[in-house]
Order: sequence, then C-alpha cells, then structure tokens
Amino acid sequence: MDLHTLDIFRAVASEKSFSRAAARLLRTQPAVSMAVQRLEAEVGEPLFDRAGKQPRLTDAGQVVCDYARRLDNLRAELAVALAELRDHGAGRLSIGANESTTLYLLPLIARYRKLYPRVKVQVRRSQSSRIPVEILEGDLEMGVISYEPQDDRLVARIIYTDHLACVISPQHRFARRRSVSIAELGAETFIAHNEMSPYKEVVLRQFERLKVPLRQDVEMPTVEAIRKMVQRNQGVAFLPRMCVEEEIAQGTLREVQVTDLQTERKIRLVYPAGRTLSHAGRAFLDLL
Repeated sequence: MDLHTLDIFRAVASEKSFSRAAARLLRTQPAVSMAVQRLEAEVGEPLFDRAGKQPRLTDAGQVVCDYARRLDNLRAELAVALAELRDHGAGRLSIGANESTTLYLLPLIARYRKLYPRVKVQVRRSQSSRIPVEILEGDLEMGVISYEPQDDRLVARIIYTDHLACVISPQHRFARRRSVSIAELGAETFIAHNEMSPYKEVVLRQFERLKVPLRQDVEMPTVEAIRKMVQRNQGVAFLPRMCVEEEIAQGTLREVQVTDLQTERKIRLVYPAGRTLSHAGRAFLDLL
C-alpha cells in the first residue's frame, strides 16, 4: 500500500471533496479520483459513499483513515528520531492540554526552553476526555489532564495540586464575606463551562446531595469568557484557582470559601507506558 496514495485519500477525507483535495495537493481532480480508486481496488472495499453532495467515509474508509493517520504519526516520529540522532539538542515535543490545564504547563515550558531552546514545543488544545486516546494512537506524545486515566497502558504523574475556587465580583453581595454555604448559593446565577468535567460533576453531586438548586443559567465556551462575566457581576463561578490567581491578586475578582465543598484538583502529566519517548520527551520528564 503506497503511502503517497494514503496521503491523497486522507486529503479527500479531510476536505470532504475531491476537487478541494486536488487543489490542496496541487493535483488534478481526475488524478486524485484515480488514486482513490486504486486504493479501493487494493483494499477490496469502497472507501467513500459518493451518493450525496459530499463524499462520506464508509465503515471501511474510516478504518483505513484511522490507520493512515497512525502511519502519518509514525513517519513524524521517525523524522524526529533521526533528527535527534544527528543533534540531541533538537527535536519536537507535542503535549495535549485543554484551556485551563495549559496554564499549569507554562512555568515548566519556560524552564524547559531555557535548557533546550532548539526543541520545538507544541501544546495542542484537546478535549480532556480525548487526550489519553490521542496519546495511545500516537497523535500526542504526552498530555495534561485533571483526572486519573483508567488505563494500564498509560503512566500518570501528578505535577500540580490545585482546587476549584468559587469566584465573585468585588461588587457582589458576598464580596465582604470569607465563606458561604452551598445553601446560600442556591439563589445565585452560575456562569458555567459548557463542557462537562469530573470536577463539574463533583459540584453538581454536592448541590444535589444537599437538595440545593444549581442555577446554571449561562454557559460559556471558555474560562476567559466566564471570568469576564463574573467580573461584570453577571453571576458566580467555580474555576480552577490557577486560572484566576492574577485577578484575585489584582482585586478584580474575589474568592469566597464554600464551607461544605472542598475540591482538590490534581493535575497529571500522562504519557505511554510501553512506548519509548523521544529525547525531547525524556528531557521533559527529567525536568519534572
């Protein structure tokens, strides 16, 4: 099976169009179509459903696409490994993290870059729940998550311990209070992240256990948006303490303790147990 043909097939799958794939690859559309037809003949299965306006992957096409992506990752690993043989100071380090866990990496990356300035560091934004899968499939070398992955093929090391902070505006009625109870928060509007997390589930369960309503009337896609809404006194929020440290220090947000809710947040660096890490990856572990 020719790797170049697989690249053409992946381009069509990615673009959902033979013509757009051809333009991206600087090839003619007939050449792209013929390459895909040769691959289908070799596989013995149709890889695209061409009945609609856009070609859609068949079940066989999805399987081939998944393996083609893994082969592409292996090619990238090979290129990095060969570069490291020539020069141990160079290489590439890819780490997956979501919006909030990226913050825990910043001081580590700053120290790492001083030691290895020629290593290309790529922090890719990923869904936290998908990071272990992406590591195992070779899309990422490492990842940062806030839960224990239940998989023996992965190693998880705690790199930071944080907690969820209940943050309010300086103009909020609780701003002069050091602590509040969950019952007192029952009347508040919560600005919530629209993505579920293990810690969001902990908060929901505790409110439910105490039979206190949790009014998540506003949902936002980013921590930054939640933070700005709270600063405008549009509601309160539970956010990782690391994400609001500067605002609390500057006085643009206040943290109030919730007496019947303590949520310690352990941040873990995750990497494969059975796969040899790159020189850049091993150096990052040594720094930890």
